[in-house]
This record gives sequence, C-alpha cells and structure tokens, in this order.
Amino acid sequence: MQSEHIFKQYDAELEAVRAKVLEMGSLVEQQIVDALESLVSSNPKLAEAVIKKDQLVNALEIQVDEDCSHIIARRQPAAGDLRMILMMIKTITDLERIGDEAAKIARFTLKTVETDRMWTPRFAEIKTMANLAREMLHMSLDAFARSDATKVLPIAQMDEQVDDQYQMTIRQLITFMLEDPRTISMSLEVLFVSKAIERIGDHAKNISEYVVYMVKGKDVRHISMEEMEQEASRP
Repeated sequence: MQSEHIFKQYDAELEAVRAKVLEMGSLVEQQIVDALESLVSSNPKLAEAVIKKDQLVNALEIQVDEDCSHIIARRQPAAGDLRMILMMIKTITDLERIGDEAAKIARFTLKTVETDRMWTPRFAEIKTMANLAREMLHMSLDAFARSDATKVLPIAQMDEQVDDQYQMTIRQLITFMLEDPRTISMSLEVLFVSKAIERIGDHAKNISEYVVYMVKGKDVRHISMEEMEQEASRP
C-alpha cells in the first residue's frame, strides 16, 4: 500500500509539471497572436500586455525547472519518465525564448506607434509567416500533450515554408532599399520582425523534436526529412 501511494504521488507530481509546461505554452502562443495583432493594428495597449505577460512566462520557466530538479533528486526517474523530464526542461527554454521574440515584436510596435512610421503592406505579408510559426507551436504543444511523435515531419515541413518566406521577405526588402534609399530604415526594422518570427518557428520545431525523443528515445535533431519520417513512424 505504501508503495502504491508513492507511485500515485510520483505520477501526480509529473502531471503537475506537465500541466505547467502546457500552461506556459498556452501563454506563449497567445503572446504571438497578440504581438502580431498589436503590430498590424498599431495597438500600444496590446503590445504592453504582451511585454507584461513575458514576466509570467519567465516565472513559469523557473517553477518548472525547479520542479523537475526536485523530482530528479527525490525520485531518481528512469527510462520514459526521465526522458519526459529532460524533454520538459528543454521545452521550457524554447518556450521562454519564443516569449522573448514575441516581446521584441511588441516593443517594436511601441516604437513604430511613437514615431508614426507603420508600413502596413509589408506587415500583411509578415502576418502570413507569423501564422505559420504560431501553428507550428500549437502543433508541437499538442504533440506533447498527446505524446504524438508523428507531428514532427509536418512541423519540419512548415518550418521550411517559414524559412522560404523569410528569404523572400529579405529579397523584397533589398529590392525596396535599392530602388528607394528612403525605405532603408523601415526595411531594416521589418527585417528585424521577420527574423523574430523565423526564430519562433525554429524554437517550435525544436519542441516537436523533443517530443520524438520523449516518446521514441531517439534524437532526431540534424537529420534529413526522410530519416525523420522513418523515426517518427517507427513503433
């Protein structure tokens, strides 16, 4: 009976940490949505809310990190449980960095509102890229919640689309700057936002790869799409 009680308590501790990671992911996902909306609609109050929410994300990262450390020290987990804890430690780092990128976009919004230099045509295109990156994060968190390793391939393919759109944006901005030097300042700032979105996609892809490690025990970083598909579908 004592042993059964210990196991139930252990499972409850793991589930509590897992819930915090998903809560952190939900906050970060909303940060992306709000940061982009603040940019497109030139909404300084929404931008300030995104920046403020970053403090909650940082606090959750510290909590999860401490909880995981305590579980490792007290419970000495092995096999799948240990992989899940290591996965969560890595995931919260990527989530925190995604939150930082969203906060960067929000601060840029405040800057453009103050100087009244919003350039809407380019931000409309950036919104498409940002929606892709946000969907990648949503799918990665869903894969974690469901312990579903099969999502890694479509997420990696979406990451390539984000990268392609980022490169296309760079080429367009270079063309604008060459044709009209007056656009250089704003073009560089649009490039700054585009890079933040591209980094969000990279972090979301990282999380999906951690899910494969958690479920399959296989590190799929730095491998080809074909190898990734094989590992994700392997029983």
